[in-house]
Formats: sequence, C-alpha cells, structure tokens
Amino acid sequence: MSKALQTAREMIGKQGSRQTIPTPALVLDLDALDKNVATMAAHCAKNGLSIRPHAKTHKCASIARRQIEAGAVGICCAKLGEADALFEAGDGTIESILLTSPVVTGQGIERLVDLNARMPELIVAVDNAENVRALAAAAQEALRAGQGKALKCIVDLDVGLHRTGIAPGDDAFELAELVDAADSLELMGLQAYAGHLMHIENFEERREKSLACMKVLGEMRDRLKAAGLPCDIVSGGGTGSYNIDPEAKVLTELQGGSYIFMDKQYNDVPIEGGVPMPFDTSLFVQMSVVSNNTKNLATTDAGFKAFSTDAEPPVLHAGAPEGAGYFFFGDEQGGILLPDGATLPLGTTLTAVTPHCDPTVNLYDAYFVVKGDALVDIWPIEARGKSA
Repeated sequence: MSKALQTAREMIGKQGSRQTIPTPALVLDLDALDKNVATMAAHCAKNGLSIRPHAKTHKCASIARRQIEAGAVGICCAKLGEADALFEAGDGTIESILLTSPVVTGQGIERLVDLNARMPELIVAVDNAENVRALAAAAQEALRAGQGKALKCIVDLDVGLHRTGIAPGDDAFELAELVDAADSLELMGLQAYAGHLMHIENFEERREKSLACMKVLGEMRDRLKAAGLPCDIVSGGGTGSYNIDPEAKVLTELQGGSYIFMDKQYNDVPIEGGVPMPFDTSLFVQMSVVSNNTKNLATTDAGFKAFSTDAEPPVLHAGAPEGAGYFFFGDEQGGILLPDGATLPLGTTLTAVTPHCDPTVNLYDAYFVVKGDALVDIWPIEARGKSA
C-alpha cells in the first residue's frame, strides 16, 4: 500500500476528509451510486426483466456485490481476465458471470475452461463455428479428466454494430444448433448489443432504431424455440436504451453498465420529452490546483493520464467559478480557463465529470468513496487492466 493511500485510509470517517484525498483521484458519491443501483433494479423488476449489469464499467467487486444485493442475477464482463479477477475478489458473492466477448486463443480457452470449473456459473458468448468447436473440444477434455462441467454458451447476434456477433438468419441458427449438439457445451440463448445506438441524442430516433434491433432479436429467439432449441436467456440492451428495450418484450435480462456512474456522454442522452435519464452522476475525478501564475488560467494535476480521451474534455462540476472550463494541458496537467477577474488559489480542490466513465476507471487503482464531505471507504478496482 502506498504512503498516500495509507494516509487516506487513516482519514476515513472524519469530517472534511474528502479534502485530504490525494489527487488526481477517482471519487465515488455513495448516495448517488446507491440511488442509481436501486433505480435500475426497480425499473427492471417493474418490467419483468432481470438486471445483469456490465462490470466492464466499474471493474470492482464491491460495486458488483451491491448490484447483486439489489437483485442482479449476476454480472457481465467484457474480458476473461476481468471475469477471473472479479470472481476471485468477490469471495463467493459473484456466482454468475456472462462473458460478452468471444474467447478464441488456445491459452484463453484453457483459462476459460479452468474458470468454468471453479465458479458456479460461467456463460460465454460465441459467434463463430470454429470457435465453438474449439470450446467443445477443450470442455470435453476437461470433462474426461473429471475437471469441470459443461460450458454454457450464448450466441452473440450482430444487430448492426458489426463489432462481434453473427448475422441473424440461417448462420446464427446453425451456430445455435452446433452448440446444442456438443455434449460438452450447453446452449443458453442469445445476446445482442446495439452499441451504435446508445448515444443517439434524439430519443425518437434512438427508440425506433433500438426497437428494430429488438425485433430482429425476437425473431431469432422465436426461431430457436420453434425448433426446440434452448433459449432461456435473451440478454442485451444498455444504458442508452434501458427504457426502450422492455417495450419489445424480447429481453430476459438487461446488460446496462454506465447507469451506475453516468458521464458526459450519457448525460447528453435524454429520454422521452428531452428529460434527463433518472440516474445521478456519481463518479468524478478530483484534482488540485498546482499553479496559477498566468492571468485567467490555473493548472491542475489531472491531465491526459487522469481521464479517457476518446470523447470531449471533462466537464467541471465543483470548485471552479461559473464560466470556467477545463482543457487538457499535458500528460499530468489540466488547464482551467477562468473568467476575467477570477482566480483559483494553490491547492484548490476541483471535481469534474468524466468524459467516458469506463476507460477513465481503468486508469485508477481505487475509488475514494465519499458521503458529503467525508471519505467513508476506499474500494480497490480489482479488474483494472485485466484486458487479457
């Protein structure tokens, strides 16, 4: 444990301890987080859906446990390393993981089969017959050795993103048949994610296109069921379509992830009538002013290495005067443009909303969890960097 982290831990629970957090830091508002978890859980329950939140957003066992305690049936993970890290860190509380990306390398398949033997339920997405045969062979070998159980698979359907997934129709149907025919595999159903639609700002356009994707997914589900193929799980959707997908009555579980934190990208995506989503921003980067020698300018200790850079710059949230704006000022520095006459003293604490929460989280080792002005806990980000 670093000296800075050790010092911060000693301040937990003390009034005003939020100001003692070493910066730059990833700060998590606990009240807002819990509200978001409860809001999504209630939404899914009302619509007859399970929630299987995507842990690629938070990469943290403490948050996954909170989601499961609120009713989640398990979590999604994007990568095998992420799934392994969170299962181990969960210490028995994370019993079901859906791996939403294919695992195709020999070493990866070996690790996948090993994880399947260690945990109660692991489901992996597949979109390729060659991959299915390799998974079946590895799982069969483990079964013969008395190590493990049948590997559960879900067919990943491409509904327009073209990132992963197999095109709807005969190819997808035949892939499902191939999985079902393998003694060492168990077909669970379908997955589809329309990630290309999540940030469409016009709600009606987003709704129309999302429901069209759900229609395709529903037709594929019906075809599998008509042929007697298992399709107990239909998993997909996301934060941007959380209130649209239930209309189609196709999904059995929703995979939203960013709703727990929100970020600039999702804060710009309204629901019907231009109303903001009912989720509060809970995740911030806290930074400190380290230089202020130039008029109308201050420099902070949070630059390119403190935020994701795949979107617009962060949005200042607190600590700066109205009209101030953040800009990237280097690897380790961020600039604050100030209105005429305004200054920021050295050591001033500022917070900013992240441009894109998921990749920002991957830059940090821990969340500094706060309630009001008090630091109440520090949660490790166990799956940080677990991209393999």
